[in-house]
Amino acid sequence: MKNRYKTLACSVLLSCGLLSSSNLYSQTKNEKGTDLVYVDKGGILRWKKNNQEATFFGVNYTVPFAYGYRSVKARNVDPEKAIDQDVYHLARLGLDAFRVHVWDTEISDTLGNLQNNEHLRLFDYLLFKLKERNIKVMLTPIAFWGNGYPEKDENTPGFSRLYGKQKALVNEHAFKAQENYLKQLLNHVNPYTKQTYGADPNIIGAEVNNEPHHSGPKARTTEYVNRMTAAIRATGWNKPVFYNISESPTYADAVAKAQVDGFSFQWYPTGLVANRTLQGNYLPNVDRYHIPFDTIPEFRNKALMVYEFDAGDVLGSYMYPAMARSFRGAGFQWATQFAYDPLATAYGNTEYQTHYLNLAYTPSKAISLMIASKVFHQVPLRKNYGSYPADSVFDAFRVSYKESLSEMNTPQAFLYSNTTRTKPVNAAKLTQVAGVGSSPVVQYSGSGAYFLDKLDKGVWRLEVMPDAIHIRDPFEKASPNKEVTRIQWQNQSMQIKLTELGETFTITAVNEGNTYSAMAKDGSFQVQPGAYLLTKKSKSGVKRDAAFGNLLVKEFVAPQPFDTKPFVNHQPVKEVSAGRSFPITAQVVGVSPDAKVQVQLNNQAAGYKTVPMEKIGANQYKAEVPVDLLSPGLVNYRIMVQDGNQHVSYPGGFEGDPWAWDYYQNDAYQTFVAAENGALSLFNATTDRSIFVFPNLWKADERQLIAASEPGQLILKLSAKELPAEKTFGFQQFIGDKLKGRETELAGFDKLVIRIRSGNATPAPVKVSLITANASAFATTVSVGNTFKDIEIPLNSLKPDAMILLPRPYPGFQPFSFRPAKPEVFNLQQAEKLEISLGQDAKAATGQVNSFEVEAVWLEKK
Repeated sequence: MKNRYKTLACSVLLSCGLLSSSNLYSQTKNEKGTDLVYVDKGGILRWKKNNQEATFFGVNYTVPFAYGYRSVKARNVDPEKAIDQDVYHLARLGLDAFRVHVWDTEISDTLGNLQNNEHLRLFDYLLFKLKERNIKVMLTPIAFWGNGYPEKDENTPGFSRLYGKQKALVNEHAFKAQENYLKQLLNHVNPYTKQTYGADPNIIGAEVNNEPHHSGPKARTTEYVNRMTAAIRATGWNKPVFYNISESPTYADAVAKAQVDGFSFQWYPTGLVANRTLQGNYLPNVDRYHIPFDTIPEFRNKALMVYEFDAGDVLGSYMYPAMARSFRGAGFQWATQFAYDPLATAYGNTEYQTHYLNLAYTPSKAISLMIASKVFHQVPLRKNYGSYPADSVFDAFRVSYKESLSEMNTPQAFLYSNTTRTKPVNAAKLTQVAGVGSSPVVQYSGSGAYFLDKLDKGVWRLEVMPDAIHIRDPFEKASPNKEVTRIQWQNQSMQIKLTELGETFTITAVNEGNTYSAMAKDGSFQVQPGAYLLTKKSKSGVKRDAAFGNLLVKEFVAPQPFDTKPFVNHQPVKEVSAGRSFPITAQVVGVSPDAKVQVQLNNQAAGYKTVPMEKIGANQYKAEVPVDLLSPGLVNYRIMVQDGNQHVSYPGGFEGDPWAWDYYQNDAYQTFVAAENGALSLFNATTDRSIFVFPNLWKADERQLIAASEPGQLILKLSAKELPAEKTFGFQQFIGDKLKGRETELAGFDKLVIRIRSGNATPAPVKVSLITANASAFATTVSVGNTFKDIEIPLNSLKPDAMILLPRPYPGFQPFSFRPAKPEVFNLQQAEKLEISLGQDAKAATGQVNSFEVEAVWLEKK
């Protein structure tokens, strides 16, 4: 196994040609020296072999430790097999960087003595498999964490459990334990590579610890960093050493004085753990990465890395390349997403609920990360591409919120995370295509990712992943018993338009157990998940065991379904216009092609109808609600699936014939039908819970739902004893779903009405904003007294303004607000967020709490 893979130092796989598997891995094996990179006097990480800038982009991954280990074992999956599978997918995505905070609490005792146990062995095995694929490693030896999340911590033996994060950074006994641990860990010989971590050239650097929370005298902080660095160096380590400077920003000057080669940062621009999928355009949150430490003299001329990043709770596939662009603009040369989900558990997204990334289960996000890696390696360091939306197109890349799309388009590579109409710049020169959905090059009916790699003239390798269908919100509360993404293995149609292959070519399976073969006609053929050779001629000189890049032609890894039972995923439209038909769409999985899907509707006025749902795509069904049911009021409905003799109805997933006399389930979806010229609710404190508040205001006297004078009506009350540094507080609500069903009426609304009062003795300035899908905010400030009043705001009085970035980006020194350089003209049809906040010129009386109370916000017509 050790000699299987060889890394090819080519940006395009084809340009290096094919190698036999017996020659693989020799480049890594024969690398001279243990330190492949160095930090020059200007703070740039460079390759020693040619002094060129070195860049690395990849992921964190946790299977050797903690919940990652326990969850894989609970699924009866061999952790080594899990590592093999996941590392293949990381290589398939073209990633070249790995980092994870080692759970020292599982592999050490209280004195810092290394425990040679299963966790350490699996970490060694992972490092070995990464080395085979030439995925470089940043070693972070100390995590401070317990090993429980999302479960309870186990009674682990390590020093971190004894001291905790706070004491570990100030206590002398903790210092000595960590010094002892670092020396033993770095002198440990990996049984798979036969090298110490310091001697292994694939490990290019070390980050001392994970997210330190410093306290106490600053001189003690500098001492701690220097002592840990000295312990690392004492092992003969001559590679770069990094230290986190962003987690304890008030100690940045103390950290900067330490004798390290670089500093590490993180970025969670959409916050963490929203408990739901975020809706709306979050590209403004990643418009730039702000570093506030440039004024510290010792900070300058040091290398910069991002140890963790993610757009938490965002399922759209447009964020990663924009983040990579902003990282490069800020000067980063290493960036690793947190965290890649193991294939064995990604069906339920149980490891880190707020993160979700896996090639099989989130194919569009995975291809987006693949494109982001290209961005990170190709975009020049510290280059500025302007501000959003101008920076949505940069170099050879494009991101689009509205299309949920990341895209790379060069003469050699055409990559896209979702269906695109963009034409490749030079289709005749393409050597690499990867995507999800369809494009001018590939028409595909499935929903999994696919890869096309040119191996030789007239010979391409096709890899097709099974379909992935999101059936539940993956960011809600997780459970190993809850499937959030359904995998389906099924035949799909594909058409490939590559001049070199033409309209007629053979398709021959090469992965183990796959015997499929076919002949394309007009470039079209049926395909099932697997790996294939596409050849213009009937025979090809390319062998199944041949290598291309860090992969073998025959390799293929994909999961089997967690479940196969029927399931319907549907989100009802909240409100629609009277007298206008509207569509009901649903995803239906786990049924045969002959399954019968229907919608049973009633309008609470003796109007009942059953309407068939038409299949409009893979797993996609649609029905039109008849106009005669859409009088003002309420429409209730359920979706019924019949597959042979099996019946299931949604919502609820109830089995049984819904027409049977004893079928008693009556759960239903609901859509309100608005009265003619009726108001349109944007926020109602009684029913709306999906708001983001700044600052958090979680205490009982800061965020409250209180009773209104009207029966059954609630009021949202926000209070701040002290205003934060931003001198405001408030909330945002996504309203795009509320507008969707009444799009045809939006032009008739001319005023916004807010029912509000202030808790201050004097009138308070409250800013009311509508934010568009293009991230342009339009606002006005109203004077709010201490009695409830319906305040009318003409829509034509709204003026361009800044929007608060919510959820608040982390670290907290990132930008708080965003204003586009060239705001658009206000268009209600583009509105998707409502923001209400205290005006920044508000002044409460001495000792008085700032507060306001909002009952409802709505649109009215003339």
